[in-house]
Amino acid sequence: MTTEPDLGTRPDAGRRVRVALVFGGVSSEHGVSCLTAGGVFAALDADRYEVLGVGITPTGRWVLVDEDVLRSLEVVDGRLPELSEDAPDAILMTHGPGSRLAVQDTVSYGGVDSRSALSWLGPVDVALSLLHGPFGEDGTIQGLFEMMGTRYVGAGVLASAVGMDKHFMKLVLSASGLPVGPFVTITPAGWARDRSACLDAVATLRFPVFVKPARGGSSLGISRVEAADGDTALEAAIALAQRYDPKVVVEEGFVDARELECGVLSDVDGGAPLASEIAEIRVHSASGFYDFEAKYLPEEQVDLDVPARVDPAVADEVRALAVRTFEAVGCEGLARVDVFLTHDHRVVVNEINTMPGFTAHSMFPRMWAASGLAYPELLDRLITLALRRPVGLR
Repeated sequence: MTTEPDLGTRPDAGRRVRVALVFGGVSSEHGVSCLTAGGVFAALDADRYEVLGVGITPTGRWVLVDEDVLRSLEVVDGRLPELSEDAPDAILMTHGPGSRLAVQDTVSYGGVDSRSALSWLGPVDVALSLLHGPFGEDGTIQGLFEMMGTRYVGAGVLASAVGMDKHFMKLVLSASGLPVGPFVTITPAGWARDRSACLDAVATLRFPVFVKPARGGSSLGISRVEAADGDTALEAAIALAQRYDPKVVVEEGFVDARELECGVLSDVDGGAPLASEIAEIRVHSASGFYDFEAKYLPEEQVDLDVPARVDPAVADEVRALAVRTFEAVGCEGLARVDVFLTHDHRVVVNEINTMPGFTAHSMFPRMWAASGLAYPELLDRLITLALRRPVGLR
């Protein structure tokens, strides 16, 4: 009887590593995920990896995506890519100690559509999920991979969930002794029960404030509210955030603060996590902060300094806080930690992102490139980490 090779201990198993590239999704960050998938596919070494494109359409269908589509995933005329529903269903199934992928198409007999038999595409050695936002970055698909016995890149269920929810993320970081800024959480129940009390709680913060979907990403649904705008502007900002998430976080803004970022990677040999060179974002957009348009549709709206022009002592402090943040949430694989450097030289942790933007031009790969780890090598490192890590309790 033959068995699948254990690529966790035998990386040279005599065949290319089969990577399921999972992307798209039903969240508002579908297009960002598609853009990331295109960049990752182009960077993966075809001699080492056999890539299976597994797209999740806006309606939630899992579909097989061919290489031509993967190559076409880019911004066109200011529009992010989107997956078509016109593709065969992709099905991930358990198979011995791991999992395998199958495909099922629609066939027509006598003018009546029906489903074809399953066609096996072979084993999946590792899943590289590039999903952003809810249902992909929040522990849900990580739980699916755990149940299916599929090794996967990145944070596990708990760390993904904590990292996605700004409310609980800040509670965990604060309880771990890390510096976080003042914030107020507005739950849907609290907003429905006593709107005035929610607004009064926000009024205890120093303005300006930033109103955010608690479990959103890519800066979608975020508004800056000035003190002079009053409750009308604040309620409008809350309503906008609630379009993306019924739970909202309102953060006290840091005036004249610098926005710094640091990448963190797990160590292949099991040592302490590694921190990259740090970077700085200098925003020139009309909104005054690093919003969706500045991130993904840049037109000279931002300057990205990699490495950041800061004192070495500040860079060391940011790197140390990034590693502590990574460990506080129990992260694995990779993360990007964002901090503020205040006008009085304090470093405050803003958030951790367990699946940062991953195109070749995104900050996370650029920080590691500045640290001596090029984009293709970075992907190799992450896949190696995933292959060496078992699923289940660890």
